[in-house]
Amino acid sequence: MPADPATEPAVPAKAGAPYDLFIIGGGINGCGIARDAAGRGLRVGLAEMGDLAQATSSASTKLFHGGLRYLEFFEFRLVREALIERETLLRAMPHISWPMRFVLPYHPDMRFEGENPASRLLRRVMPWREGRRPAWMIRFGLFLYDTLGGRKILPGTRTLDLTRAPEGAVLEDRFAKAYEYSDCWVQDSRLVVLNARDAAARGARIMTRAKVQSARREGGVWVIDIDTADGPEQVTARALVNAGGPWVGDIIHGTIGLNSSEGVRLVRGSHIVTRRLFEHDKAYFFQGTDGRIIFAIPYEEDFTLIGTTDSDHDGDPAQAECTPEERDYLCRFASEYFRTPVTPDDVVWTYSGVRPLYDDGAKSATAATREYVLSLDAGDGAALLNVFGGKITTYRRLAEAALRKLAPHLPQVGSPWTAGAPLPGGNFPVDAVAPLTRALQADYPFLTPAWARRMMRAYGLEAREILGKARVAEDLGEHYGGTLTEAELSWLIRREWARTADDVLWRRSKLGLRLTDAEIDALHARMAQSGTAPV
Repeated sequence: MPADPATEPAVPAKAGAPYDLFIIGGGINGCGIARDAAGRGLRVGLAEMGDLAQATSSASTKLFHGGLRYLEFFEFRLVREALIERETLLRAMPHISWPMRFVLPYHPDMRFEGENPASRLLRRVMPWREGRRPAWMIRFGLFLYDTLGGRKILPGTRTLDLTRAPEGAVLEDRFAKAYEYSDCWVQDSRLVVLNARDAAARGARIMTRAKVQSARREGGVWVIDIDTADGPEQVTARALVNAGGPWVGDIIHGTIGLNSSEGVRLVRGSHIVTRRLFEHDKAYFFQGTDGRIIFAIPYEEDFTLIGTTDSDHDGDPAQAECTPEERDYLCRFASEYFRTPVTPDDVVWTYSGVRPLYDDGAKSATAATREYVLSLDAGDGAALLNVFGGKITTYRRLAEAALRKLAPHLPQVGSPWTAGAPLPGGNFPVDAVAPLTRALQADYPFLTPAWARRMMRAYGLEAREILGKARVAEDLGEHYGGTLTEAELSWLIRREWARTADDVLWRRSKLGLRLTDAEIDALHARMAQSGTAPV
């Protein structure tokens, strides 16, 4: 394993320095590759045209999961890899990820969505089912889900009697039975930032608000022109990774200027956030009569997250938004299950992300492969790796696979090391969050229980570095609302590349759900005054 940056700080790469590996894109794939590569001793640079996790990586359903519904497409390798990885990641980041139980209510009218391998097989052997999912198939799928990944931490599936169980109280009476299984929640945008921080601590140079204008091969290296906040800059690198997410195709054809037949399928996933719809801490997995699925998940203590849709996306990925039609669809879908209908008036926020799936020619967005594809172009000595697809559950494995492909072009690359290596603030056991939170509140008695939980869930052991020697809340400086203080804001600016109020309120946190318009305006003004660069 490489040196621990907490005890042996690395020297960050300098502006204009030659790199072994340069990465375009500051989402989870780009930052995950940067962290892995820097920890193997490579000189790494990364350029993100906006903020870290500004697009797809902050607009997920916030789950580390194996992809239960992918079993119907017989994508067993993808599901198995994700299930194994789920517990590996949980151990590495117990502050920003935690186990969650999912309740899947059953009714006999559940149907497959269109054609998939499982529905075709069932039609051959049980044609009288007419496209409906039988209970035994769902239970068998959950058996596979429990066993494919060699589950050790998370509890297995059980059956619930919804007429007696509290989880049935908010559901319509027609649901009498449910299956309860395990997956994990994750704060997706914080996951990206913590990977970037660990990469920087190991010597990588992370540049935000830095757009790569062009990249070309010259003399066996890549020559890369970047527009940064400080002006234009040119760097060189032995290998280049295109982790541009929804812009991966634009980078191939425009920024790099390659003539490639490989394409990306942009699939928009929209979500709504409502007032809290139920009191317990379990999530729901709902299957519609049209075969589609959505989740209803406890969110930020006082809210419920509902999503996602699956629609092909046209246009600029940066302009993706939850349409009124998608909002209404999600409300209607959830209302088919909840005893009290969900209406647009219950919605307090919406968001939408565009997933860059490899274009495998599937008929529908839902059927398009979720497998990541790593395409290597060796060129004339300067390697290019294009990253298609991927999901947050498999980002670490994707990074290992990327460096395995690039290894022949980077002969000094070290060995894999990230499995089990904690992210910043997460070096403690999975079951220690509650006692650590109680200890934090005991040592800082001005923290309310909700405030202490938020600090532990965002920063883990580093919460104490932010709170410092404060004995009363006023010691933390100005308060901006929602428990956000000057001490925390300064940390986000200096250590986590926050530059705007949106960086703070919607990516480093979700405090945008709690601040008033006046408080948000004040934070915008405060951020506009800040000229501090992250370290």
